Amino acid sequence: MKDLRKRGVLFEPLKNRVLGMIFEKASTRTRLSFEAGMIQLGGQAIFLSPRDTQLGRGEPISDSAIVMSRMLDAVMIRTFAHSTLTDFAANSSVPVINGLSDDLHPCQLMADMQTYHEHRGSIAGKTVAWIGDGNNMCNTYIEAAIQFDFRLKVACPEGYEPDAELLARAGERVQVLRDPREAAAGANLISTDVWASMGQEDEVAARLATFRPYQVNRALLDCAAADVLFMHCLPAHRGEEISHDLLDDPRSAAWDQAENRLHVQKALLEFLVEPAYHHA
Repeated sequence: MKDLRKRGVLFEPLKNRVLGMIFEKASTRTRLSFEAGMIQLGGQAIFLSPRDTQLGRGEPISDSAIVMSRMLDAVMIRTFAHSTLTDFAANSSVPVINGLSDDLHPCQLMADMQTYHEHRGSIAGKTVAWIGDGNNMCNTYIEAAIQFDFRLKVACPEGYEPDAELLARAGERVQVLRDPREAAAGANLISTDVWASMGQEDEVAARLATFRPYQVNRALLDCAAADVLFMHCLPAHRGEEISHDLLDDPRSAAWDQAENRLHVQKALLEFLVEPAYHHA
């Protein structure tokens, strides 16, 4: 997908296909990548916010799913409760994509894995450090560690650990530590995220104090492997989870990572959505 776009080759397998995009949470990269991606694949995307639809008015998720999936070819949902996704999917007759939930962010991890592969080759057997909050991104890094066979070291404050069930499933390959320097030691990839996610605005002050020792800066990257890459799913709060200069460090791949959301999203759509009908 990336190569075709770079060469300006028209590739429109999803002509006349329509993606519905339900956003309960704000978005820059998720909206752009899915909307631009559908257009580039020859299709269309429809942006649906709870403010403009019955979704925000108490129509059961199951009813919305039944009706919407009869009109659309795929649905992408960015939501709070993960159950919103699973309930919708259980009642949908078309593919449903998790564009982010409070539990998981798989689309982002696909971009992260593509970015690592482009810069360094296979991630299998490598060491990844997650520094900060054991949030939806951290949970998905655990899933990725299982899927792509790498070792994951999570450095987080007490009480901010990732999902216990996922940790249990990952077993030996994931380690939870308190010291960011210990996690960074020997790491081939270091990743972090904002300290307060959407929906946690009231906890900001408390979180700033708790997470201060978990800032990723150039000195922390210096503890890692010589070939370390730094990633951040963005948006970044400079001066908080990363130092002001970190995204300018030659070891940072955050801009490639952000662009790759477009390419992996297109690959996902092409994989999931049936190509358009042939002429009768």
